[in-house]
Amino acid sequence: MTSSAIDPDELARCRRRVFLALFTALAVALHTLEFLLPAPAPWFRFGFANILTLCALFLFDGRAAWTVSLTRVVVGSLVLGNLFAPGFFLSLAGAVAATALMTGARALAGGRLGPVGASALGAVGHALGQILVAWLLLVRHDGLWLLLPFFLLFSLLTGLINGFAAAALIDVVRGHRAFSPAGEAPEAPP
Repeated sequence: MTSSAIDPDELARCRRRVFLALFTALAVALHTLEFLLPAPAPWFRFGFANILTLCALFLFDGRAAWTVSLTRVVVGSLVLGNLFAPGFFLSLAGAVAATALMTGARALAGGRLGPVGASALGAVGHALGQILVAWLLLVRHDGLWLLLPFFLLFSLLTGLINGFAAAALIDVVRGHRAFSPAGEAPEAPP
């Protein structure tokens, strides 16, 4: 089956599949690379792969964000060899909480919520999800909750940085000719 410029719906579906595959592959690569980097403390990661989830959310929709996020966690865990290990469940809980907050806020706020705000919400959700699962599965000690303010502060800072990076990447991708209407050239950057 070949795609034709005459059928814009088929081109849009094909473009979506290609970009989601690209976003997912890049998110898995960033997830894997970030795992190999030294962490400032246990469970502290910078969340660079979330940049691609934000791109999927803002360029497509919530379903695309869920696809990138969950696929990244599962495939990244397979690549790293820790599928169903405690780190997998921490990552999954963080990804589910972050994606739920980001897609829910995007659905409620619409165009009033940008990538930076969504990223900050997602980062806070990720921290809350991870600490809850850590408490439920690993460390049943109330002292774990004393780490929450530090997790939230670190998450908020990295969420803001990732949000600005995602906003810049979204602008670049939107300028790509694949995102311009058929037959039109994209605007030249200033």
